[in-house]
Amino acid sequence: MTAAGTPLAIVILAAGKGTRMKSDLHKVLHPIAGRPMLEHLLENAAQLSPERQVVVAGHGREQLEAALGARATIALQEPQLGTGHAVLMAREALSGFHGDVLILYGDVPFVRAETMRAMLERLHGVEDPPVVVLGFEPDDPLQYGRIVADGDRISWMVEHKDASEEQRVVRLCNSGLMAVRSHDLFTLLDRVGNDNSQGEYYLTDIVNIASSDNRYCAVVITDDPDEVAGINSREELAQAEARWQLRRRKQAMAEGATLVAPETVWFSWDTQLGRDVTVEPNVVFGPGVSVADGVTLHAFSHLEGATLESGVSVGPYARLRPGTVLRKGARVGNFVEIKKAVLGEGAKANHLTYLGDAEVGANANIGAGTITCNYDGYFKHRTVIGDRAFIGSNSALIAPVRIGADAIVAAGSAVSRDVAEGELRLVRAEQLVKPGWADSFHDAMKRKKADKQQ
Repeated sequence: MTAAGTPLAIVILAAGKGTRMKSDLHKVLHPIAGRPMLEHLLENAAQLSPERQVVVAGHGREQLEAALGARATIALQEPQLGTGHAVLMAREALSGFHGDVLILYGDVPFVRAETMRAMLERLHGVEDPPVVVLGFEPDDPLQYGRIVADGDRISWMVEHKDASEEQRVVRLCNSGLMAVRSHDLFTLLDRVGNDNSQGEYYLTDIVNIASSDNRYCAVVITDDPDEVAGINSREELAQAEARWQLRRRKQAMAEGATLVAPETVWFSWDTQLGRDVTVEPNVVFGPGVSVADGVTLHAFSHLEGATLESGVSVGPYARLRPGTVLRKGARVGNFVEIKKAVLGEGAKANHLTYLGDAEVGANANIGAGTITCNYDGYFKHRTVIGDRAFIGSNSALIAPVRIGADAIVAAGSAVSRDVAEGELRLVRAEQLVKPGWADSFHDAMKRKKADKQQ
């Protein structure tokens, strides 16, 4: 629903083959900040509460259907005969719809909801234009189509390849995004021809047709050209990622986090950081990470699907995998990997440890080199370690196993049976001592080596 209370439909064009990506994955499903670019666009559009969403697809239609499910109707464009033809393919999906239609592009993922609202508000503004176009003024107009306007009234639009030298001097460029009244959209599209250098049906021609009918078509200009930057290649994908990360780093610092070397920190689209969080260099956030106040993330750590409560310390060189929960004040040190495990309040795993499918009680201490042997080749099993338990260095806890509260597992133990509360468990082979054996062995091997060299 638009600000004027008019029903809204979203049409997203995503029928291009994306040949410059050189990928079997559909172009609009390539991720930025761990999320497909199409999902970034849909999230922004969702803020306007559209009644219908249509994605026009061609190559890779099955991938889009699998990714979107019932959230959008897929309209097939085959063959691809231009942007105007693409929108025509949405006619059936919009049958019976009366309201505003917002036309977006799946490879232009960062159009803000505020910009979309501005276009729709202008659609219901002075002169009641049938079409509103989003324009921008880049530093270099490159191959973009041009908008010739008087004030915000569009007098003509032209694709770059069809533009005259005089028209190419114009700096106002066409983003391709439009807001159109539904009762005008297909009436205008049916009048579009393909008499141009590409032999295609251009969506921009609906503006020229309406203007030739002496109707007032308007342009809304975004103040951020990056907002409408398209992504057509791996290089442009990397540039979009860099722009997104730059904005997210600034946001994190503005909200009270310290980034020691901001340019080396990489966020996911859904990373949540509390206040007074310190992030050292080369920390990477995968999806699903929530960090509470006062947490320290030391250098070269990787986090994904993890929840960190206040006062936690992680790293350096730690890896937190999905399902990790670190309770208040827990400590995870260097070269520690945790997966689907909970560390209780004040618990410590400071060195060279793997904890998978485990529950570690409050104030327990996990010694260096400890591992939970959670996989038997067929199934995963849990390890439960009680409060204040002490696990000695280089221990193997063979799941399923429970270590009671206040228990001690001696260093070097391989524990396969439960340990009771307050118990000491020592599981080692008997040490055998043979005095002088090593000297005799070395003497024999030296003689053997000397004989071979002769």
